[in-house]
Amino acid sequence: MSLPHTPSWRTVILSPHFDDAALSLAGLLPGLPGPTAVVTVHGGAPAPGVPASDWDDLGGFTTGAQAHEVRRAEDARSCALLGVEQVTIDHPDGPYLDGDDGLGPTALDDLLRSLAPGTRVLAPLGTNQRDHRAVRLRATRVLAEAGAPAPWVYADLPYTGHLPEWDTEQACEALAGSEAYGLAYQELLRDHSVTLRHELRLTDEQWAAKREAVLCHASQLAALVPGHGSFLVRNGPLRTERIWSLEPRDPAGRAE
Repeated sequence: MSLPHTPSWRTVILSPHFDDAALSLAGLLPGLPGPTAVVTVHGGAPAPGVPASDWDDLGGFTTGAQAHEVRRAEDARSCALLGVEQVTIDHPDGPYLDGDDGLGPTALDDLLRSLAPGTRVLAPLGTNQRDHRAVRLRATRVLAEAGAPAPWVYADLPYTGHLPEWDTEQACEALAGSEAYGLAYQELLRDHSVTLRHELRLTDEQWAAKREAVLCHASQLAALVPGHGSFLVRNGPLRTERIWSLEPRDPAGRAE
């Protein structure tokens, strides 16, 4: 990824993998200030000839490079439907890395530092997904070092959406007390004042548009089923989307 000029985006969505933005935010995206970019952090190609990971094997792929080529093309179609710019960080997905590098692609840091003042960055909450959590933590640190506001945080779906109360007004309160689905949210509460900024239960029309964007990522659907069951059911975990803002707390626990 090269940045010959300062990007003019007003909203930047950090998507750990190619399908996360569509799964988590397809309904809210049209209402966010544009122009908007979806930045896939694990968007780099694996080394040639590397066998498909267990995840990509579930999608029927033979090699990691084959999976990456198809997934990037799927993401391009999804981004076009959503009306956002596709941006990829040259950093392979976790199974294709040579050892654990701490999920620290320098190119992500460079992108975040290049953003114009006032650009809103959205990072995933990281509910029961360590790659997602790592992206949030890294974005939070890099933005703080640059003197920029903390990222807003979106519920990563379907993960957060499996909370039994997810489709109710008690969702945030339930996350704050849930050991099964709320640990990442509780981590936010320890260090920040957290405010719900956007909440959307998709109408049937919005759901149809989201479904179309999600189905662009067809190669990922088979791999999602073992851990998430019937996640595409109309009133399932993808139907409600949420975004929170963060304000850091001082040592006394007050919002700054």
